Amino acid sequence: MNTGEQAYLDLCTHILNTGTKKEDRTNTGTYSVFGHQMRFDLQQGFPLLTTKKVPFRLVASELLWFIKGDTNIRYLLQNNNNIWNEWAFKKWIESAEYHGPDMNDFGNRSQTDEHFKKQYDHQMEIFKKKILEDDAFATKFGDLGSVYGKQWRDWRTSRNETIDQLKDVIHSIQTKPDSRRHIVSAWNPEDIPTMALPPCHTLFQFYVAEGKLSCQLYQRSADVFLGVPFNIASYALLTHIIAHECDLEVGEFVHTFGDAHIYSNHIEQVKTQLGRDIRTMPKLQINKEKESIFDLELSDFEIIGYNPHPTIKAPIAV
Repeated sequence: MNTGEQAYLDLCTHILNTGTKKEDRTNTGTYSVFGHQMRFDLQQGFPLLTTKKVPFRLVASELLWFIKGDTNIRYLLQNNNNIWNEWAFKKWIESAEYHGPDMNDFGNRSQTDEHFKKQYDHQMEIFKKKILEDDAFATKFGDLGSVYGKQWRDWRTSRNETIDQLKDVIHSIQTKPDSRRHIVSAWNPEDIPTMALPPCHTLFQFYVAEGKLSCQLYQRSADVFLGVPFNIASYALLTHIIAHECDLEVGEFVHTFGDAHIYSNHIEQVKTQLGRDIRTMPKLQINKEKESIFDLELSDFEIIGYNPHPTIKAPIAV
């Protein structure tokens, strides 16, 4: 079994060669396989892909957003992170309070209609400014519902109590390292209707052996070109920082998929990436003075020796 970045490229090739053509919620169309697994040895380096640039700052700020239990995009925008904008923006443009031009079907129309794309970009800038400056607007349109951070940090029970899964799993790793119950779930069936996007990365489990912490993620749905490189880096980072708090070394990140797909409008971008050579993985450095993951900020992370190929842009399906 290939590991590391080659495992990711092999998944891309596997989908292109054997994937089933399927329709999807976004009406974009995908090529899809069901059931796949990749492994990354975190001792060998930090798995930030090198065949295209993956912006670590965006990965880290999104993960800190989850860890804080936040579900409003204002924090992300304050850190110049735009990766969740489309879902919040969609809620605004479909509301009675929106009075601008029709912005629906962005994913398809923006590729062929330059005027439409300019209108969309202009409305998005208005939206972002209002999120950052208008508290009431941010509360109403910036919140994405009970997405990841809510489930990780504030899972509501039938007895109207809350469970802080992330704190509990850290305590469990520290006090019962051999337990098989080091699990955090983001999939809460009762809350799915309140979420802007039901969790794609649904459940993760930690495993302690020989002084090393490993993590396995089950991802029900995976946008292999745009999303998966972020997911790999995010859960590798989560493993590193929890290992740091629990005084453990890092082991493996194991990435297990349900529906792994390439969108039909990402095919050429994937082929471009597959034509590039793999470079040396970078290293991650964490501020050793911060003992708790709940105290970490963006400035506490540093990626050393990252020399990727250029970014490859592609439209996001919403």
